[in-house]
Amino acid sequence: MSFSVVIPARYASTRLPGKPLADIAGKPMIRHVYERAAESDASRIVIATDDERIRSVCAEFGAETVMTSPDHASGTDRLEEVARQLGFGADHCVVNVQGDEPLLPASLINQVAANLAEHPDASIATLCEAIADPASVFNPNVVKVVFDHRGMAHYFSRAPIPWARDVWAAGTLPDELPPSVGYYRHIGIYGYRVKLLQDFVTWPPAPTELTESLEQLRALYHGARIHVAEAGERPPAGVDTEADLERVRAWFESVSTR
Repeated sequence: MSFSVVIPARYASTRLPGKPLADIAGKPMIRHVYERAAESDASRIVIATDDERIRSVCAEFGAETVMTSPDHASGTDRLEEVARQLGFGADHCVVNVQGDEPLLPASLINQVAANLAEHPDASIATLCEAIADPASVFNPNVVKVVFDHRGMAHYFSRAPIPWARDVWAAGTLPDELPPSVGYYRHIGIYGYRVKLLQDFVTWPPAPTELTESLEQLRALYHGARIHVAEAGERPPAGVDTEADLERVRAWFESVSTR
């Protein structure tokens, strides 16, 4: 399946304003993300932004950029505008790569696109990784996912799912996870069919989406199927805070001195 990568890049980050332009090893972060995407099998890579400063920097290193509305409520709305502006067909695959993932392996981009192609009954494909420690399962900032034997998602939640009724006592952090079932952290990389994007922007937010603050629950609520697979390799964490940025800078410095 031919696929495109779209990289949303907003300037107005709450915790780290101007994040896409932050310098990492002499390059703006958005360029590192673009270069990781260029290592994938994508037929086209587009940076979607609502800020002229980001567009100008991207032009300097030759990236295709689409200017989008600053009023989008979600990243999926921004992707739909890009697909509409570029005239992508309804069955075309768009992989959403976040603009704060300068270390994202290209293999995961390819994996998401391939999984969507292999499952024509799915409108979205995404990835997960196994969780081994109870603290992560009970951490509301770690999004958990439960899926069936074919990899189709049942539900995503900030709560510990599935709940081990006969093992766990409410309000108590267990020492270990039950061995009878796997626990999985959702990794926020998505492949979409354009038709799903077109439908998504017409759907009202779902009650579960508003309660959990998880956008993907809107798709499940309205009957779309989401394929989930374990990531072929462990993705490094993205950049959300100044501490994350310093960690990534240190990684690039360590690599350059080897």
